[in-house]
Amino acid sequence: MIYTVTFNPSLDYIVSVEDFKLGLTNRTSSELMLPGGKGLNVSMVLRNLGIENTAFGFAAGFTGDEIIRRIEERGIRSNFIQVGSGISRINVKLKSIDGTEINGCGPTICAEEIDQLKEKLDGLSEGDILVLAGSIPSSIPDTIYSELMERLGKRGVVFVVDATRELLVSVLKYHPFLVKPNHHELGEIFGVQLSTRTEVIPYAKKLREMGAENVLVSMAGEGAVLAAADGSVYETAAPKGKLINGVGAGDSMVAGFLAGWMEKKEYPHAFYMGVAAGSASAFSEQLATKEEIAAVYQQIEWEGKV
Repeated sequence: MIYTVTFNPSLDYIVSVEDFKLGLTNRTSSELMLPGGKGLNVSMVLRNLGIENTAFGFAAGFTGDEIIRRIEERGIRSNFIQVGSGISRINVKLKSIDGTEINGCGPTICAEEIDQLKEKLDGLSEGDILVLAGSIPSSIPDTIYSELMERLGKRGVVFVVDATRELLVSVLKYHPFLVKPNHHELGEIFGVQLSTRTEVIPYAKKLREMGAENVLVSMAGEGAVLAAADGSVYETAAPKGKLINGVGAGDSMVAGFLAGWMEKKEYPHAFYMGVAAGSASAFSEQLATKEEIAAVYQQIEWEGKV
């Protein structure tokens, strides 16, 4: 079974505003509201691919209730801790000005609520996959990923981590099955600027040397690189298509890789499923469907090992 954890889930209010003007009243030309947060995005794409999973997280107030309602409506089992104060965040994303968004803070989570999450996760057993994705609210210790991996690793739980910089580096000693930085995040870890797949490969290998089993690097329009646990390296250019919505593309890549790995236990298939899922979501208004992912998968040119 696959489980995801989203420490700071959101309602994403995605709007388009034609001819946006600062200081004036602007009206939307399109609106969309979706449950958000990296772990939830992984859960939703997995469910679109027909893979059952359970989403853990924290929910507060009326927005927390709505997040739970919307993910359960999509067929995802939820196991959220109800936070006693505050509200789950609302993130406003302005589609018509690329990359412009306003993200909420989210509720304050107390130590007792963190302990509740740990107790729930103690129900996982050997072979279960736990996806830890996204940033950590300021009210939660930045050691939480490490604490969970140390606690659950003894039970044989398999870990997937999608995090940045110190948060990612600090968990490598627990040998996560998969980590997925993008090329900017990978460059930040090593203090370099990475632009091409050729430049990314040696640093992806370094993350493997530091403890990660598989390192999947997303590069937006440049494609992707996989440094696999068996020592092989795969790379591919980005599939052709029109970028519509980049939100959740990296999370979709994680979901696609896991789905491909579970299906065949073959790294090339898992890699290209990840690339297809990430690209299909980028080409869609919402997170990609199974049919959209299959269509992109068919057009990928398999480049094989590097």
